[in-house]
Amino acid sequence: MTHLVTGTAGFIGFHVARRLLERGHAVVGFDVVNDYYDPALKEGRLAELERVAEETGSEWTFVRADLADQTAVNETFEKAGGFERVIHLAAQAGVRHSIKNPHDYVNSNLIGFTNILEACRHAKVAHLTYASTSSVYGANTAMPFAEEHGVDHPLQFYAATKRANELMAHAYSHLFRIPTTGLRFFTVYGPWGRPDMALFRFTRAILAEEPIQLFNNGDHSRDFTYIDDIVEGVVRVSDHPAEPDPDWDPAEPRPDRSDAPFRIYNIGNNTPVNLTEYVSALERSLNRKAQVELLPMQPGDVPDTYADSSALSDAVGYCPSTPVGEGVRHFVDWYRRYYGV
Repeated sequence: MTHLVTGTAGFIGFHVARRLLERGHAVVGFDVVNDYYDPALKEGRLAELERVAEETGSEWTFVRADLADQTAVNETFEKAGGFERVIHLAAQAGVRHSIKNPHDYVNSNLIGFTNILEACRHAKVAHLTYASTSSVYGANTAMPFAEEHGVDHPLQFYAATKRANELMAHAYSHLFRIPTTGLRFFTVYGPWGRPDMALFRFTRAILAEEPIQLFNNGDHSRDFTYIDDIVEGVVRVSDHPAEPDPDWDPAEPRPDRSDAPFRIYNIGNNTPVNLTEYVSALERSLNRKAQVELLPMQPGDVPDTYADSSALSDAVGYCPSTPVGEGVRHFVDWYRRYYGV
């Protein structure tokens, strides 16, 4: 089976592409490799995918291009002769970055996603799986977050663009019967992670004997989800194309399903952890104490996240199994090897 995986130089896209190559699938990767964070780390991920492809004998092709370039997207589909599966993980991420640079999110998350939808439509792709985010829950405080909750009050432009992706996908599922599944990721962490995320920043600071900043005075909890658990869920979802809901009731519509082949699922760890506990797990793995600077809440932040992933479990048997302490230890082991510290 031939897969297109977008965002393969990124954190989650890299891990998904690697898993597919290890399973023997042909994979076409697509990424612009921008400088939102250190491009050297992105190039390192791509080199690792080359290595895995050689080791497994799986077919690997990489397209270095911008999703906002409609011609490049269409040519990728045409050269491959179409794809059985598309896993769209490329996006401009980052809650805080979206406050200062909203146009980055328009180009990548809205124009880029439109180009993917149109290409899938014309290629008659059997299933499009795409990344959404827990940030769509916005001002909602009902815990745990469940797919049937309202998500019409985003707190950042990033979240608004990802909610727009869900609505755009539904329109294409309805109009053209393209099976689409959106996955709302909850605070993914692990080896090869993003340098702008907390675990990476905290590790770097603690090793450099610099203070770490905990916003809202550290009174946050997150449904930290280890990358291997995320990848398992993504691949399982991709293997099971969305279908119309036989119990769909247009008089009482739900936002996560439809009479079209359309689904939205939370994909999290089902176990929120306080940020201070997360830091403690990191201190144990590094065998060092952190210098902590407590700061007020930042604009766009939400105090807590907590995923109800039971729908995904029912659908594909998703069962996250990595405790935070173990996941943090795996990250630290990778970080020390990769950076030689």
